[in-house]
Amino acid sequence: MEYTFTLKYQLSPQDCNPDEIVERLGAEGCDDALIGIGQPGRIALDFARDAQTAKDALLSALADIRRAVPSAKLIEASPDFVGLTDVAEIVGVSRQNMRKLMVTHATSFPAPVHEGSSAVWHLADVLSWLQAKGGYLLTPAIVEIAATTMQINLAKEARQMAPKVQREIRALVA
Repeated sequence: MEYTFTLKYQLSPQDCNPDEIVERLGAEGCDDALIGIGQPGRIALDFARDAQTAKDALLSALADIRRAVPSAKLIEASPDFVGLTDVAEIVGVSRQNMRKLMVTHATSFPAPVHEGSSAVWHLADVLSWLQAKGGYLLTPAIVEIAATTMQINLAKEARQMAPKVQREIRALVA
């Protein structure tokens, strides 16, 4: 199955030559990615990768990039963090329809990751909720890739927590 996803990285000051990085990424197997180098100090790779599972596709891409640019730091794997407009586009409904679902099912609709002037959700949480509700045609590949990118982003952020703090907080936020 083909999985489409994006990996965004921050480059180190010592390894910021975009032409060299693009060459190394191609040599390490990232020739199935469209590489964006427009923002200084950043690189984004839009993959269309064939694999047995989304996890296989993402982990092989992460490994390829690690070999090509070992100093690069992962910023985000996507699709993961989304607004209602993004979800509506993926599901094939209007933003108004998504907002109505959120308001109508306020106690069961997934809680956002960030709530403010613009709320942000994990796409996997919303797709899982829509699947449980029924009536939406969701492609298995997007459901699987969203679940996997969420796990990668959570793992990336969790590694910054001190173990003692992690244990204490885990008991309070579950």
